[in-house]
Formats: sequence, C-alpha cells, structure tokens
Amino acid sequence: MTKHSPVDPHAFPDEKAAESALRPGSLAEFRGQPRVADQLGLVLAAARHRGGVPDHVLLSGPPGLGKTTLAMIIATEMGAPLRISSGPAIQHAGDLAAILSGLVEGEVFFLDEIHRMSRPAEEMLYLAMEDFRVDVIVGKGPGATAIPLEIPPFTLVGATTRAGLLPGPLRDRFGFTAQLDFYATDAIERILMRSAVVLGISMPEAAAAEIARRSRGTPRIANRLLRRVRDYAQVKADGKVTPSLARDALELYEVDELGLDRLDRGVLEAICQRFGGGPVGLSTLAISVGEEAETVEEVAEPFLVRQGFLMRTQRGRVATDAAWRHLGLTPPTGGQGATLFP
Repeated sequence: MTKHSPVDPHAFPDEKAAESALRPGSLAEFRGQPRVADQLGLVLAAARHRGGVPDHVLLSGPPGLGKTTLAMIIATEMGAPLRISSGPAIQHAGDLAAILSGLVEGEVFFLDEIHRMSRPAEEMLYLAMEDFRVDVIVGKGPGATAIPLEIPPFTLVGATTRAGLLPGPLRDRFGFTAQLDFYATDAIERILMRSAVVLGISMPEAAAAEIARRSRGTPRIANRLLRRVRDYAQVKADGKVTPSLARDALELYEVDELGLDRLDRGVLEAICQRFGGGPVGLSTLAISVGEEAETVEEVAEPFLVRQGFLMRTQRGRVATDAAWRHLGLTPPTGGQGATLFP
C-alpha cells in the first residue's frame, strides 16, 4: 500500500480549493500517463539544459484527463509564470495581440479549446509561434499599415478535445504533441487514494477500487465521485468510506457498476425499448431523452461506443447485444441488432 502523509481535512473548506489541491504539482506526481510524462519530461529537461524555453506543446484528448494540469506542471517545472485563456474567448486578432504583448520571457501561455479560436486570431498565432512577433494593423482600407511588434520567447500549450478540427498549419507549429488516453483502473485507484488523503477521507483500497471501476478511466470523474461518496459517508455513516458504502452512495447518484449514469442508461433504454434497438437518428434520440443533441453526441455517446454498447451507422444509432444484456433485456434475434452492422 502506498504511504501518504496526513493532511488536515479542514485545510480545503470549499470545492474550488479542494479541486486545486487534488491536481498533481509535478511530472513525478502525474500518474496514469507514463508515456506522455516521460516524453514531456525530456522536452522540459532539454530546454532547461539549453537555458531556453521549451517547444510549443499540443495536448489532445477527451475532457478530464489532465490537459490543464499538465500545462500547470510545465510552468512549475520551468519556474515560469502561467497565463490561461481559451479559444472561445479569443474572437478577434486584437484579443490575442493584447495577451501576447503582455507576456514576459519564458511565460507559459495555456490556450484551452484551441480549435475554437477565430480564424483571424489563428493566423496571427502562426507568426507569434514561429517568429515571436505579431503584426498590429493600424488604420483601415488602402491606408492600413502593419506594425511589427516583437514579443518575448514563450511556450504555447494548446489543449483540444477535437484535434481533427485543428488546421494543419497550426498543428505543425507545435514542437511536441501528446495524445492523452483514458486511464487504467489501477491508475485511477492510485489517484483516488492520494485524493482521499488530501481530502482527509478514511478509505481502504477496496473502496477506491469500487469507485475507480465506475470512473470511466477519467480522473476528473473519479475525484467528483469520491467527493460525493465522502458526502454520503459524512451524512449516512461515521465518515469512513467502505466498499459497501461506496456502492450504496454511487447507486444513490445513479452511477452503475460500469460507470453509466442516468443519461447513458436513458440513451440505451430509449434505443432498445422505444426504437427496437435502432437504428435511430441523433435528433430523435435526443428528444426522447429530453436532452440537446450536442449533449447526447459529446457526453454520452463516446463512452457508450467505447464500452461496446452503441454503434454509429449511416442510418443512425444502434444498440449492441451487450447493451441489451446490460439493461437486463433479451437481444432481438434476426431483428434490429448490432449483428446487422458488423
């Protein structure tokens, strides 16, 4: 069993402070992505050896896997300040120019959801990443003048959940690209045990394993479930988290043994029970579960597809035999089953 130093359970009285405390502070503490951590560690060590700034870094992968945490770690490891913004917040080239002109040498600029940045700002970023300068346009029409503005060397850390939407010229300007994968269950268990110590929760490894199995391989979800189990233990028991208490708490919050929540089960039940297993269109499916189509497509479907419960076809969404069995239903024979769409 990994030993952790005791932490005052009252040190983080609110959720925001707790969330910050749960983030690992260095690459050595960053668990679950050993390949990415080793590669990134080499990039940072080489930059420190040269006395320069690291190459620009692109982090891609589903939400909750640690992209923001890695950006913070990069700044910490380099002893540099961190500036945080997001693609949707930069809708004009002037917005980006204002941020870049305020950077200091070696600063880490973290740009979340970089694929949602406006095209004019994106084109300005090309020049900033390569030549560390931006061209500020003064005036309008034929009399407009481009004034070059030098900016100090910096490291851009871009994060995206949809790397395919990034244009090639932008993607190629990153010196290091990392794809974050879903975490193995044992890695999630180790993260939960550390988080329990930080939050002052008494919890054996068996209880951590119970929560980890339902965490979808995502640390953010694991820590959220841990906090809800903590609440249940404080109100319904003596504050100690046991495996049986964790199961009871997660059942109350409608998270089943594989991590499916109310929305996931609602999607599967709609396809199987209302539409005979599919195929069914996305908009129809979204209406049937009372959610926006974007929510169904981006929140529920990726996990259901990864678990082998759902398939996307040209004709619509189809439930697999595994989905029927998980719901306790008998798969159809010779009907609208997933076997029709191998």
